[in-house]
Amino acid sequence: MQKNFKPHPNSFKNTFCVFNEVVPQAVEGLKIQFESKAGSTYYYTEAGMYRVSNHWGRLANSKWRLIAMEPETPSKTKTGFAAWNEFYTDNAEEKLYYIEADYDKNTVTYQHKNNPKYDRKAILRTSFETTKRIKQIRNLQQLTSWAKHFDYDDIADLREQIIDELIYTEKTLDEIKREI
Repeated sequence: MQKNFKPHPNSFKNTFCVFNEVVPQAVEGLKIQFESKAGSTYYYTEAGMYRVSNHWGRLANSKWRLIAMEPETPSKTKTGFAAWNEFYTDNAEEKLYYIEADYDKNTVTYQHKNNPKYDRKAILRTSFETTKRIKQIRNLQQLTSWAKHFDYDDIADLREQIIDELIYTEKTLDEIKREI
């Protein structure tokens, strides 16, 4: 029988967390301990939280992201798990976030400074500054019109050079473009 583990109700307010998708069978036999108005269900264990939901990202006053399994499952409803020590504080004032780019998958995301994988090289920014930089990076990744002003052999190399500067320096996009 499952031991009834219940965290404090306010322990998830203003938090950032990255859940990893698990198979739906992971919650079989567990008791639903909370169900949101939007239909997400939550299962608490001593190790962490399972969340079953069809929506991830910004949730009320928290930022919870899901890393999907590969290959991605076809269902819109996903089951995610996060250990209790993977919930980090979030606020708008502090420089809590750094940006990661995956050049092979052509994606960009942000992580919390308390993430044990943080190498202290990427610049920490507030959530607003991080969002602004991510938007700039996505435009660089998805569009080509910006590149017409440059003399380059390989647009992928040019993209990576500019994106790295956006991640690892305080320079503005305009400053970076002028220097190239």
